[in-house]
This record gives sequence, C-alpha cells and structure tokens, in this order.
Amino acid sequence: MGRQVIMSELRDPRLVTVRRGGTLQDTDHHRLAVWAADCAQHVLHQFEQARPGDDRPRRAIDLARAWARGEITMTQARTAAFAANAAAREVVGAAREAAHAAGQAVAVAHVAAHELGAAAYAIRAARAAAPESEREEAGRRECQWQRDQLPGEIRGLVLDDQRVRNEVCWSVFDR
Repeated sequence: MGRQVIMSELRDPRLVTVRRGGTLQDTDHHRLAVWAADCAQHVLHQFEQARPGDDRPRRAIDLARAWARGEITMTQARTAAFAANAAAREVVGAAREAAHAAGQAVAVAHVAAHELGAAAYAIRAARAAAPESEREEAGRRECQWQRDQLPGEIRGLVLDDQRVRNEVCWSVFDR
C-alpha cells in the first residue's frame, strides 16, 4: 500500500506566501512553523524512546523553530525534513508517526501547508502509543491539546484547513 499524500492538489492561497502568489504573510508563516514544531515536540518522546541515540527528528523540530526565527534557510530546513523522514523509515508504530510529525514540522519552511501534516502525524503517534481500547480518546486529547496551542492569529486558518483537508489526513481532526 502506498503512502497517502496529505497535500491537496489545489493549494489554498491562504497557505501560500505572498511571494508565491498567495496571501500568507511571513509572520503567520513563522507562527505556523512554530505551532507545527510544538505539535511534533509533544509526541517526540515516542521516537526517542525507540531510538534514543537518533537526534534527526529532534534536530528537525529545533530547525523548524530556527527557521521561524530567521536563523537558517528554507533549504537547510528542507534537508532536515528529509533526515527526519529517513529516521521514520527505520522504526514502526508511534515512533514512526512521531518522526514523520517532525519532518512535516520543519517542512513548513518550504510549504506552509505542511503544518497540518505535523499535527496529523502527531495525533497518529498519540493513537499508536495508546492501548487499542483507548486510541480514539488519545487522538481526541492530542487534537484538543494542539488546538489549545494555536495562536489566535492563525487559529481560524488552521481550524479551517483541518476541516477542508481532514479526509486526506486520515480523518484525525473530527474524532
């Protein structure tokens, strides 16, 4: 089974920077990156328990924040995304989902719409880490935690993006 793509074919102009013809301002792009990093950070322990010596996902999260502060380039951030995704391929379950969340978080520097990927993978990590009978509730709690972290300036945008792309994100936002 191929990996499902969580990006819509048609890009929401609100998630495309003004430099690329959209309406997303740099400050909100940076807020999206920090929020995505927060989502990934919240479940990172799932990866680090499985691979304590592998810092690629943690580094990706750190670099997402560094990009938002203007300390690294988009290309450096993208390279970190590839590394976190490579780390994900070496593990299974919650650890894999957590590493993918980190890769998506740092990829926000390249494409702002990856913000939802970080959140969706983090929810999947929380669900995968829970006992089977508690997975749905674990996913709901993680989704609510994420929503509680949203800065007011991007809250409406992210919640609308969740509504629009929920189906391609494994329906994790409506549970």
